[in-house]
Amino acid sequence: MADYEGLIEGIKANNFIIVGRVGMDFFTHPSEATEEAEEMMVGMGGSSANIGAGICKLGGKAALVTRVSDDSVGRYCLGQLARYGVDTTHVTPIGGEYRTSLAVYESRLDDHQTVIYRNGAADFQMDDSDVAAVDYAQYGALITAGTVFAAEPSRTATFKAFVLAKDAGLPIIFDVDYRPYSWPSPQVAEEVLTRASEQSDMIVGNDEEFGFMAGGIDKGFAKARALSYTSAAMVVYKMGHKGAITFANGEEIRTGIYPVDAMKPTGAGDSFMAGLVTSIAAGHDLKTSILRGSACASVTVSRPGCAPAMADTETLENFLAEHSGPTAA
Repeated sequence: MADYEGLIEGIKANNFIIVGRVGMDFFTHPSEATEEAEEMMVGMGGSSANIGAGICKLGGKAALVTRVSDDSVGRYCLGQLARYGVDTTHVTPIGGEYRTSLAVYESRLDDHQTVIYRNGAADFQMDDSDVAAVDYAQYGALITAGTVFAAEPSRTATFKAFVLAKDAGLPIIFDVDYRPYSWPSPQVAEEVLTRASEQSDMIVGNDEEFGFMAGGIDKGFAKARALSYTSAAMVVYKMGHKGAITFANGEEIRTGIYPVDAMKPTGAGDSFMAGLVTSIAAGHDLKTSILRGSACASVTVSRPGCAPAMADTETLENFLAEHSGPTAA
């Protein structure tokens, strides 16, 4: 069983090493379909990079471990990470035919479309040497998201990072973030994501992701609760508009959401994670921290882009002061 107090202590350092991808996003103007777009906006994306940007915007520190293509797109990502304050010491350019991931998505909910370009992805080329170069003792906790496990050598490298981080006393925070398009098969994804979950001190996922690991969405809640009893110190089971159930320190904490007029669905999970951990780091109790994470998600889905849409501290505090809510658990 993981150590809850150790997890909280690691998060309170508010200095995170994050393993996973950074990418370039293209997104339409509000309500516009991709097929009809004549102009698009551009921003940084990639789940791990988004989490890092969100943490920095909310006053924390974050460093990213990944690879990017040695071209203009990779350099764009390096520049954006620096702009948000994410440490790029361990972001390594790679040549050849490997390319930084691209995402094209729409700023609308109805008939929303997202297209991800991940063939020959540069970030999947992260290997043991990348994670071995990190001085984990400088950080309070390690965060990663499920996409990093979808291919080799990134998968093996991330599991090595888990070992190195634990040896340095860091808790592991895992966002399941299951994206079927990245994986060779559902069977491989189920096995690997379950293995990663069982090695993590804190797990965040939605009902579909826990259901996927459990073999059926009706079994997801039981899977999340079981992980909190057997291995993880904290498990956050998200249910979309129904809120979340968090299992931690022998409690089941039920929380609602902050309803908004959403512009698009993308970026909510990344901003939730950033808001949750930085709120814990700031000394808020766990229930308040979960609700602040939910508020960050609401801010992000109400604005264009992912990293550009994420709340900074002033935006979050203004949102909480002005917005009615949250909904009942």
